[in-house]
Amino acid sequence: MEETYLTNVEGIKKTILHGGTGELPKFLTGSKVDRTVIDDSKQVGRPMEIVIGNMFKLEVWEILISSMRIGEVAEFWCDVIHTGLYPNVAKSLRRIVEGKDPTDWHIHTCGLANMFAYHSLGYDDLDELQKEPQPLIFVIELLKVESPSAYKRETWAMNDDEKLKAVPLLHGTGNKLFKLGRYPEALAKYREGVICLKNLQVKLKPWEIQWLKLEKMVVTLVLNYCQCLLKMEEYYEVLEQTTDILNRHPGTVKAYFLRARAHAEVWNEAEAKADFEKVLEYDSGMIKSVRKELRILECRMRDKEEEEKLQFKRMFHK
Repeated sequence: MEETYLTNVEGIKKTILHGGTGELPKFLTGSKVDRTVIDDSKQVGRPMEIVIGNMFKLEVWEILISSMRIGEVAEFWCDVIHTGLYPNVAKSLRRIVEGKDPTDWHIHTCGLANMFAYHSLGYDDLDELQKEPQPLIFVIELLKVESPSAYKRETWAMNDDEKLKAVPLLHGTGNKLFKLGRYPEALAKYREGVICLKNLQVKLKPWEIQWLKLEKMVVTLVLNYCQCLLKMEEYYEVLEQTTDILNRHPGTVKAYFLRARAHAEVWNEAEAKADFEKVLEYDSGMIKSVRKELRILECRMRDKEEEEKLQFKRMFHK
């Protein structure tokens, strides 16, 4: 039998479509629940999950789910006061369906400033909803509730203290994977560590002591990330990431060294030599490494010159 009533929260109306069983579950902070939303997470092939106490999606979803029993299916009408962020959440859900990165993640921080400005989400209907927020209806089926100790939590589901403790573990695991030559896996660990630190940084005032401590850890992980990119021959992204670091932290020797190597790989001889000079300017102890890289660069440039001469001769003979 359909039952309609208002919850004790303003702007929400609930209609039970199918009654659940048992008492209301205990929704402890850190509990994980499975749910189906109006964008239809069933298309992904598995129910979506939300961790209680971690409002990384919509705060209202926790309110709705907390009123449900296991097996219950309910329809919730939610006023615009609760749905303003839904277009961004829907974009992530749709990208998951498309097999794409749901976060559009970038390690460098320049993108963070754009988070609060209007921009296209890549979907016309979501753009319209972003410009003119509307009340929304969510149909949710509560499949199960797991206590925090019953599953291994991903870093996004951790609290601040847990994230801080996870970073050295991610860093260490990344280093081990790098030594084994498993560069994409190492890169993923470094990236996850950076995301943890950035999540902590946004809660602090930039350039204060604690923020700077986290920033030092971020730079270290990003440079390790760039080492993976070099091995994976992603030279232009190395140039982008290292330049971003040097814009924020001039004098970072390893950033100059990695950027010089990336320049060398894409035949930017003058830029590579300039960065190697910067390395020696800040750290004369790097002279052996720099000389080795300069010899490699000279050989590469000679080979390139010979190849170009050969191509010119072939064109002339034709």
